[in-house]
Amino acid sequence: MKGSYVLILKVKKDVNCNIGRLGKTLFKKGFYAYVGSAMNGLERRVSRHLSSNKRFHWHIDYLLKCSNVEEVFYKESEKKEECTIAGAFNGFIFIEGFGSSDCKCRSHLFFSEFKEKLAEVCRNIGMKHYMVDE
Repeated sequence: MKGSYVLILKVKKDVNCNIGRLGKTLFKKGFYAYVGSAMNGLERRVSRHLSSNKRFHWHIDYLLKCSNVEEVFYKESEKKEECTIAGAFNGFIFIEGFGSSDCKCRSHLFFSEFKEKLAEVCRNIGMKHYMVDE
């Protein structure tokens, strides 16, 4: 399956996390929506994000050390739609440059104090809930 996904993460307390080339970044207690794409296997990409045993490659890999995945949403597509999906989070606080080094978006990571507000955006744009094997 090809497509795009949103990881909804929980940061339990304010934390400074070293995010690769972005450097030390403050993440406030709350919830974050990370938008990504996986054109070579959506299931494999999501499984990689959920795994604790991986080499750090993307910004999200570093943030996952400091947070927990609460929910995952996805949208099947033959083309990359992550920038369009990121645009749906317009109006949310964002972390400048996070996850968007290969596009013109300001960010692919968005903050809210309320998980449901982030999940609602995903549902409103037709994303499906991804069932995570525990």
